[in-house]
Amino acid sequence: MSTQEVAGFLDEHRVVICATNGPHGWPHLMPLWYVVRGEEIWAWTYAKSQKVRNLERDPRVTLQIEDGERYDELRGVMIEARTEIGRDAELVTELGVELFRRYTGASGDELLDMVTRQASKRVAMRFVAQRTASWDHRKLGGTY
Repeated sequence: MSTQEVAGFLDEHRVVICATNGPHGWPHLMPLWYVVRGEEIWAWTYAKSQKVRNLERDPRVTLQIEDGERYDELRGVMIEARTEIGRDAELVTELGVELFRRYTGASGDELLDMVTRQASKRVAMRFVAQRTASWDHRKLGGTY
């Protein structure tokens, strides 16, 4: 996919699978809601989650967003990234509001109050891409 196609794909989809390195050497895969800020994917999660413990030990992550049912429809983006964990309450709250606006359409004081209550238990994750790969089997024209 072109850079513009990747950006459109990320905007269109809603769940990223986040793979961290688990404590016993096995990949730890978890779905996350995300937002795109510039060219970066951001997400939040509970500060005490296994993925955060994994990222504190090793900040490398692989993210994947994919789509399609049949082989000739498959498309996706895989991003190898380094993760920066943000614990600043203002940053976490701002990200939480952005996430809930994207996924629920909610806004206003009620949203801010709900996110503020959750923010103290959460962290922001900024995924800084090191390498990106994408594919779109729809472009194969039936030759596979």
